[in-house]
Amino acid sequence: MTGRAGGFVVGVGARRGAPADEVLGLIREALREAGAPAGSVVAVATVAAKAREPGIAAAAAALGVPLRTYAAAELARVPVPHPSAAAAVVGTSSVAEAAALADGGELVVGKRKSGGQGRPGAVTCAIVRRADSSTPEPVPPGVEPVAPDMISDVNDGGPVGQHRRHRHHRKENL
Repeated sequence: MTGRAGGFVVGVGARRGAPADEVLGLIREALREAGAPAGSVVAVATVAAKAREPGIAAAAAALGVPLRTYAAAELARVPVPHPSAAAAVVGTSSVAEAAALADGGELVVGKRKSGGQGRPGAVTCAIVRRADSSTPEPVPPGVEPVAPDMISDVNDGGPVGQHRRHRHHRKENL
């Protein structure tokens, strides 16, 4: 199960104050199980209520990927194989699996919990292989495809990826 075929998204749930080494350790263990190198991870995902958890943010930073967050109501609509009553505290029956699956893909490692050896775990994670982004998704009937260079950037009205450079001049008192 190796390869970058769209990359992997790691969904993470954690108790408040879960240490970064526990979060990252569980992620690495799950990646080994999936046969995926850490470099194939494209994002760490979680519920919005956990966006500022230092352990989760530090794990995403250590992997060099963005931390994606989703509203609990959005995650509650994602069907998952292993719902959890504990996750309901944040408004959804799943954090790790639902966050990983939120943008689609194939669940390759279901929810795993840290801990063991007589200690309770504070972290859960799940891994999803995203669809291969090199294969375009089918266009629904009646919708005309648009070339990416024809999409305008909301911020400056120019083509995507071409941002205007603004020069700020400061008047000096002479």
